[in-house]
Amino acid sequence: MYKQIETERLFIRPINKEDKGFILNLLNTKGWLQFIGDRKVTDVETAELYIKKILDNNKYFYHVFEIKETKQPIGIITFLYRDNYKFPDIGFAILTEFEKMGYTLEASKNYLHEIKNDKLVKKIIAITLPENTNSIKLLEKLDLKFESKITDNSQVLNLYSITVENER
Repeated sequence: MYKQIETERLFIRPINKEDKGFILNLLNTKGWLQFIGDRKVTDVETAELYIKKILDNNKYFYHVFEIKETKQPIGIITFLYRDNYKFPDIGFAILTEFEKMGYTLEASKNYLHEIKNDKLVKKIIAITLPENTNSIKLLEKLDLKFESKITDNSQVLNLYSITVENER
């Protein structure tokens, strides 16, 4: 699901190759490295390859959210149809200097609203490390509920989910 979404403070748009500098910065933040993992994106060339892999995968949807006023990209929302999970997985990340300002909640809430309106799926999951308290708090604000602990690649993770109601 690639869409353009506008919120009160943000533009949410599909990722593109011009985002390579932003992706290089984001993927090397402390939070990304600690809670998501090192993707070996070390320069603009590997950032461009990372974006190309995303764009070439018809099961992965990355949206960049940027501040309306400045058009500065500050975070991403991901919506991934992973082969090893029955339902798509929503995720998010933001540059450290923009944390705790409500931007990720604003972007994620509006993105989820679009998914629900389009009735694309019956259920959405989110997976996070148990120690990622900021992510867990945000998932709970988005009404995702803890479902279970799972093991993926020898790592214990928390699985959250939300059922998408069919509105009549």
